[in-house]
Amino acid sequence: MPLERMDSVLDLGTLEAMTLELANRIRAVVHPRLGEAESRAFTGTAIGGDATLDIDREAEEVVAAFLEEEGNLAVFTEDLGLVTRGEPQAVLVVDPVDGTRPAAAGFESCCVSIAATRVIDSPVVDDVEVGVVRELKWDRTFWATRGNGMHIMGPAGELEEPRLSDATDTSSLFWAGGFRGRPYLPVAASVAELADECSLRGSVFDLGSASFIMTRILTGQLDAYLDPALRLLDEYPGLEPEFLKTGGGFVLCNTPYDVSASILLFEEAGAEVTDCHGRDLGSRSILGSDREHQMSSLAAASPELHSTLLEVVDRGVARVGELWPELERAELS
Repeated sequence: MPLERMDSVLDLGTLEAMTLELANRIRAVVHPRLGEAESRAFTGTAIGGDATLDIDREAEEVVAAFLEEEGNLAVFTEDLGLVTRGEPQAVLVVDPVDGTRPAAAGFESCCVSIAATRVIDSPVVDDVEVGVVRELKWDRTFWATRGNGMHIMGPAGELEEPRLSDATDTSSLFWAGGFRGRPYLPVAASVAELADECSLRGSVFDLGSASFIMTRILTGQLDAYLDPALRLLDEYPGLEPEFLKTGGGFVLCNTPYDVSASILLFEEAGAEVTDCHGRDLGSRSILGSDREHQMSSLAAASPELHSTLLEVVDRGVARVGELWPELERAELS
């Protein structure tokens, strides 16, 4: 159901505390299930088309219970869609398990991601006021309130400073991409130049969680994140059958619930993130998971590196057209 416009009386501190509390509750339930065989069980298909595993189902139940308990709240999740209770004073965009497959396998690259705003009517990325990413296997929390900086809290409650890489040499980059649910060959071709260049002195990773990858840039473990899949589809509409085939009838790229919290973390830390056209993401709606709401992602530790990688993506997109000459390239504004 659409949200009606109303003025929120919720203060920012309460919104932050609420968001952190929900992240803690989700982790408390999901952490014991990491790596369990039962966690891999397929339980259905989310509204955006992605597969729901049993570990997702249990995490989504925590969100639903929190909504009932709090009231006067709206939440958007991968499985629930948009659900409201009472007269919403805030909207929480929640990915309870960002990195479902790593979580089901017991790997560390999985997080809770929550973006929160008191803007009730058609909120966009720039309206996000609180962003929280909470590790599910490890015990570190990344959070930010708009205008108040980004914070990292370690497992013992100690505060850590963000450590952004100053890397600019593409031959030694440590970076991550995203391939799951996307047709592998054209996506790989679009980033092959960078993958080949850094194969000895650097590395490329596919970690299965956008929020985990982006927060590793904030810790200095990674330099950049490239997910150009949706730009490829924008540029070459003829690839759509391949996207639908790989995605089980859906186009599956990053959605607002994947990256909205991390975008705020990046902005507050001074890192750089846009889509793979180089366009600002601030005006993008955060309530949706269909193709209209999906986005490509280019995140880097610095504006200088981001600019360099945007040129790499431009060349990679052109390379796809050379390798598949039957594809007609769209004229984009």
